Amino acid sequence: MPPTPPLLIGISGPSSSGKTTLSRLLRDIFPPSKLFILHLDDFYLTDAEIPIKNGIQDWDCIESLNLPELKMALQHIKEHGKSPGWLVSKEDQNSVGEHGVPEAEINRLRDEVGTWLEGRTEWESRRICIVDGFLLFSEFMEDIWSLFDVKIFLRTSYATAKRRREARTGYVTLEGFWEDPPGYVDKIVWPNYVQDHKFLFKNNDVEDELDEEVCGTAGINGMPKAAEENMTKCLNWAVAVLGNVIKKS
Repeated sequence: MPPTPPLLIGISGPSSSGKTTLSRLLRDIFPPSKLFILHLDDFYLTDAEIPIKNGIQDWDCIESLNLPELKMALQHIKEHGKSPGWLVSKEDQNSVGEHGVPEAEINRLRDEVGTWLEGRTEWESRRICIVDGFLLFSEFMEDIWSLFDVKIFLRTSYATAKRRREARTGYVTLEGFWEDPPGYVDKIVWPNYVQDHKFLFKNNDVEDELDEEVCGTAGINGMPKAAEENMTKCLNWAVAVLGNVIKKS
C-alpha cells in the first residue's frame, strides 16, 4: 500500500522575512515524527554557476536555482512522504536570529496542535512537509507553487528586510561561504523581490496591501501586516491556517 501523500506547505516571502524561523518553530510545535522541512536554499547551483549581474553574483534570482532538481524532490515527497535520500541539507548550518516567541506560547500551541491530531485516523500516518524559500511564489514559478497544498506568504518592508539581511554574517553555500558585498540588498535582493512578487500586491507596490483577489485565485494565505515584525503573532496566524486545513481534512 503506497504511503499517504503528505500535506505539502510552501512558506515564502522576501529575504529576512522570517520564513526559516517560522518553519523551525512549526517543526517544534508539531510531533517530531510528523513534520519535516525542505529548504529552497538547498537547490542552489554550484558557486561557480551563480549568474553575475552588474559585476555581482546574484544569489536571489530564479537562474541561480536548480529547478529540475527541486521539482524532482517535490515529486518524490508527494509520492513517498519523505525527502529523497540524495538530498542532504546545508541550510540547517545557517543560523537564524532570535525569534522572541515565549516558551509558554510554544508549549500552548504544541498542546493545541496535539488536540487537533488526536483521534484523527487519517493523520496517524500522514506527515507534513514545509518547503521554505524566497522564490516559491514568484510570478514566474507557478509550476512550482501549484504543487503545494497550502501556501503561506510572509511579507516585510524594505526597511526591515534591509536591516535584518545586513545584520547577517553570511551563508554556507554548496561549495563554501557567501557574504553579501556592500549594497547587495539595494542592487540585487530588493529589486529581484519586487520584480518577482509585485503581482501579489495592490498597485504592484510591495509596500502596499496584498491584493486579496490575486492571492485568493492563487490560493496564497498572506500574512497580516500586524504580524510583520512580531513572530508570536505570525506563528499564531500560521498555526491557525494549518489548523483550518487539518480540521477539514
